[in-house]
Amino acid sequence: MYEIWAYSLLSVAVVSALSLWGILTIMLRRELKEEVLKYLVSFSVGGLFGGAMFHLIPEASEANGFSLQVSTWILIGILTSFIVEQVFRWRHCHVPTSEEHPHSFAYMNLFGDAVHNFIDGLAIGASYLISVSTGLATTLAISFHELPQELGDFGVLIYAGFERRTAILYNFLASLTAFLGVIIALSLGTQIENLTAFLIPFAAGNFIYIAGSDLIPELHAEEELGRTIVQFAAMVLGVGILYLVTFLET
Repeated sequence: MYEIWAYSLLSVAVVSALSLWGILTIMLRRELKEEVLKYLVSFSVGGLFGGAMFHLIPEASEANGFSLQVSTWILIGILTSFIVEQVFRWRHCHVPTSEEHPHSFAYMNLFGDAVHNFIDGLAIGASYLISVSTGLATTLAISFHELPQELGDFGVLIYAGFERRTAILYNFLASLTAFLGVIIALSLGTQIENLTAFLIPFAAGNFIYIAGSDLIPELHAEEELGRTIVQFAAMVLGVGILYLVTFLET
């Protein structure tokens, strides 16, 4: 069990570090921001769909097949993500802010980001309770979408008037809720029987919602055929990497 705790906490730390590194890199090289971000979003779509379809849903279905319980918890995950966005007026926006793409409700965005990171932590912890390879696949899928997510949230704070250092600090504080999610998932996993039976499909629903509702619509604005092809290739690459991870599973 100590090994599971170590892997889970390390995974969350790596995801948070990658997000912070990405924000700092973009700050230092602003010219890369708009050029690369859409391709990162495409890559994220593939990673999230791959994580849900190749790892989380098969793991949730392994014991009793793709049952009504599994599909119900996937739908609950999708609906919960919708509620988080609507009730807290938070939208996972991955496009840099500008006069043409304004944002508001900076503090509500931070709260929503914290809730989302908490769910990510639950997903990582629950996945490692299944197996190390499933935890690794979930961590990869989350890492793929975490960078564009945090860049979008960073842009919201900058647009709202926060200084860059303050925006980075607040983003970092919001990311700490992922550790809370991991701790709760692992703590309850040893006390509540079959906790992963609903947490894993719930996480799959969350992944599907983010990819389908938040990320793909942002790619529809691209009208140039060449860039659309590159976006599709990045999406396939994300799917392919999560497919290859399945060979690590025993």
